[in-house]
Amino acid sequence: MADASTPYRIEGATGPWEVVIGLEVHAQVTSEAKLFSGAATAFGAEPNTQVSLVDAAMPGMLPVPNRECIRQAVRTGMAIGAAINKWSRFDRKNYFYADLPQGYQISQLYHPLVGEGAIEISLDEKDPDAEVKSIGVERIHVEQDAGKLMHDQHPTRSYVDLNRSGVALMEIVSRPDMRSPAEAGAYLRKLRSILRYVGSCDGNMEQGSMRADVNVSVRKPGDAFGTRTETKNVNSVRFVMAAIEGEARRQIDVIEAGGKIVQETRLYDPDRNETRSMRSKEDAHDYRYFPDPDLLPLELADDFLAECEASLPELPDAKRRRYRDGLGISAGNTEIITAEVETKDRFEDLLAATAARLGKSEADVAKIVSNWFVSVTLGAANEFGPERFDRVFSTAANASIIAMTSDGTLSNSLAKDVFVRYVGSDGSLSPEDIVEQEGLKQTSDTGAIEAVIADVIAKNPNQLAQYKGGKEALFGFFVGQTMKAMGGKANPAVVNELLKKALA
Repeated sequence: MADASTPYRIEGATGPWEVVIGLEVHAQVTSEAKLFSGAATAFGAEPNTQVSLVDAAMPGMLPVPNRECIRQAVRTGMAIGAAINKWSRFDRKNYFYADLPQGYQISQLYHPLVGEGAIEISLDEKDPDAEVKSIGVERIHVEQDAGKLMHDQHPTRSYVDLNRSGVALMEIVSRPDMRSPAEAGAYLRKLRSILRYVGSCDGNMEQGSMRADVNVSVRKPGDAFGTRTETKNVNSVRFVMAAIEGEARRQIDVIEAGGKIVQETRLYDPDRNETRSMRSKEDAHDYRYFPDPDLLPLELADDFLAECEASLPELPDAKRRRYRDGLGISAGNTEIITAEVETKDRFEDLLAATAARLGKSEADVAKIVSNWFVSVTLGAANEFGPERFDRVFSTAANASIIAMTSDGTLSNSLAKDVFVRYVGSDGSLSPEDIVEQEGLKQTSDTGAIEAVIADVIAKNPNQLAQYKGGKEALFGFFVGQTMKAMGGKANPAVVNELLKKALA
């Protein structure tokens, strides 16, 4: 990320321009059924196999709100400190697409379920002490998704898959508070992290369960807002950032050439890294919104709200603070561990198991466990790939090796060797079995170590003379040679102690 103290500007022919950005994020609600029907929501099902009569808009069918979808949206609002509206209402947004059987979408315009909130982003995500910026969230409303048109199934016809029709979406609308592609990327990553921690959306942008409409305008710094465009359905953080930069540059070129920006809906083409016009941007009155006559207003009871709040987990920011301040884990390790909810869960399982095995508190072992988890376990996940996934992340195996390192059975280098052998094996042997069968225990036998040290010193007279002449950095050379001669099995603490005596 660029220097946070330097505002992001795009240089045009007439000087610098400022970019104004807002995001409308559509997040698919985690639920077994759709917003107004009992049809399933599983991704990847055969086309039109998850469609109820309600989703297909058959005559006489009436929608019934799914309580779990409302609950998840309320929990999301609470997680960002937003106002929860005890009274809200569904509206009909009237427009016809071939993949919207009703000819209207049930949404919330005038009275959304969730009101104003905010999401804090770091202006340098690698620095825990970096400046923090608050991005306002205007609202979160619940609405139903449309289906999907398929244009590659027939040479002259388009087909429609209604599996997504009626799936519950949260539309999370930010204020135009972002001023650079990097800020928009940080906001989207932070929002995705919160959704996944809460469990209200899986955040899988590749599968379309989270996507962003990107609103961009440009202005001379300090001027009033310019005319914005909306780039629809961008499905990755990288593409969002690229679309913002490309669209901002396009607008600057248009204005500086004497043209005017038209409020419109655009499409991002990642292959060409450009946005293209789709249609003019409608205003709310063009959709002829009115209260849905088939649905009563939502009225939330106090006990329902209390249950929603009680169900919230420890959220990413609070968890990072606890790791750093309460457990003493380094800032770098904390950022890596908390980035994904699955990574955090695996680490916390390992932390609890290691503490229990060693009979210590989690605070006592947090540093050693976090160092091992980040440098060894996660590194092995990248190296060995998904086919060894279960062994790489085996809580019992990792805890066992960390425990053998702590009690002196293994040195750090031997511990890594045992882990690699375990992950690469068929899983029939435990780490303890591998250590025993292959004779990998660390030795603290002072007699054996002293004999090796004497031999190392005798074979390196030049280095000995330089060390005694004041080149103390060569101490590490003698340690390394001793460890090498003993196959990495010597206790490093004992080696250091005995070497100091031998070289004195």
